[in-house]
Amino acid sequence: MSSVSTTTSTEKRLFWASFITLIAAGIGFSIRASILKDWAAQFGFTQGELGNITGGGLVGFGLTIIVLSFIADKVGYGKLMALAFVLHLSSVIVTVAATPVFNSMGRDAAYQCLWWGCFLFALGNGACEAVINPLTATLFPKEKTHWLNILHAGWPGGLILGALLAVLFAKINENGKVIGWEIQIATYGIPVLIYGILMAGQKFPKSEASSAGVSIGTMLKEVLAPVLLMLLVLHALVGYVELGTDSWIANITGSIMESPTNGLLLFIWTSGLMFILRFFAGPIVHRISPLGLLFVSGVLGAVGLMLLGLSQSVTMCIIAATVYGFGKTFLWPTMLGVVSERFPRGGAVTLGLVGGVGMLSAGLLGGPGIGYKQDYFATLNLKDHSPPTYVRYKVEEPKGFLFFPKIAGLDGQKVATLNDNGKQLKIDQDLLEGKTRKESEERELKNLKKLSAWWDEAKTKAAEDKPMVTAASLYGGKMALRWTAAVPAAMAVGYLILIVYFQAIGGYKPATVAEEQAHDHH
Repeated sequence: MSSVSTTTSTEKRLFWASFITLIAAGIGFSIRASILKDWAAQFGFTQGELGNITGGGLVGFGLTIIVLSFIADKVGYGKLMALAFVLHLSSVIVTVAATPVFNSMGRDAAYQCLWWGCFLFALGNGACEAVINPLTATLFPKEKTHWLNILHAGWPGGLILGALLAVLFAKINENGKVIGWEIQIATYGIPVLIYGILMAGQKFPKSEASSAGVSIGTMLKEVLAPVLLMLLVLHALVGYVELGTDSWIANITGSIMESPTNGLLLFIWTSGLMFILRFFAGPIVHRISPLGLLFVSGVLGAVGLMLLGLSQSVTMCIIAATVYGFGKTFLWPTMLGVVSERFPRGGAVTLGLVGGVGMLSAGLLGGPGIGYKQDYFATLNLKDHSPPTYVRYKVEEPKGFLFFPKIAGLDGQKVATLNDNGKQLKIDQDLLEGKTRKESEERELKNLKKLSAWWDEAKTKAAEDKPMVTAASLYGGKMALRWTAAVPAAMAVGYLILIVYFQAIGGYKPATVAEEQAHDHH
């Protein structure tokens, strides 16, 4: 913590403003997830349309980090943070505008408002991420890993605040005092305004690399260093296991504990652990080094996921999720710390590439890959226990993942229809039938009518099908977690290889731009 005493009030102000950008991102994600049902009710959107809205810009998030990182040192952190502020604030305005736009221009225009609102939100998050990591590394050059961990405590902190706000709004609305979704979503505008005020008019420091006159060409050369290439691969695995698993884990643990609410509460618990523990990365790193912390995290992540996949009770599930929570806590920010400490000449470029690769891996590999594993094992289970039930609930078109074989997994729409006894299907069908439709909606209505015809026949067997489909889905989820445990296990092996490598060259220690340049001259 020694660097606190040497930082100026401006530097502290910039750091906590950076922290609040992640609070804003976490609140935005949590609140948006909680108001999807309100959008469905007010604008008449189907589940498929809501999925398209929330998916807006997720891959864009990762690409934005990478693209802006290449110009961050040249343009300056202040200008990029001003861009992030405008994007975040525009996101609030465009999203909230959906109601008046709906009233004057109709459903399609409201859809565009919500989609672009989500997209601008993702771009704002990406712009922040491109700045706040190299900015923190610049503000605390002697304790980069420690302060990057504290910085990234803002994300779980925002998730928890958003979830608690969502629960509070739900309780108020249950008591008859209606708080519209517009006010709820606008709550993430509060931390946006706070970080904007904190950063306004402040002088941003230049990165260590920029101050030393390191060119973009030199920064890019750093990317080709064998150790950095290995760190990029390892961070792709971090993105896969942390963010990819997080997109599924509340559903899977909710199934294990037979309560979606319990699954959400367990996610809040592990997010709370992450928030608190990230403030204590410094003392741990002083004892076992950043790579030692990453190795232990990989082992705990593998053990936690394996235990979750074997859980048979609520108690076991809580213990397993806690172990997994400890495992995933330090991975992302400590990886950024190692990259910044070992490759200081990479500046914002190397940090942005690492963060972007992690995000892209989560979106393109983690979510889909874990989904594929669930489909694969659920299919095997249901085929074994009841082939006729499997035939009723399988998708028509088999799908694969990367080089893995194509499988006809369970149809999500059919399973959802079974679980709610056709309630959402009827709502979606009524919504589309009662309006003038464009071509894409005609196709969707045709699919809903096809699903409705299937349900008319399938519901006669629903009583006997439901327990088997539920059991197969649970089996698929648990087996997916067991197999996913191989990813942090592979990461642990990778970190161990790096520990041995650094021991062989005299031990792990942070480098400086001056040292690197002096080494080159020799």
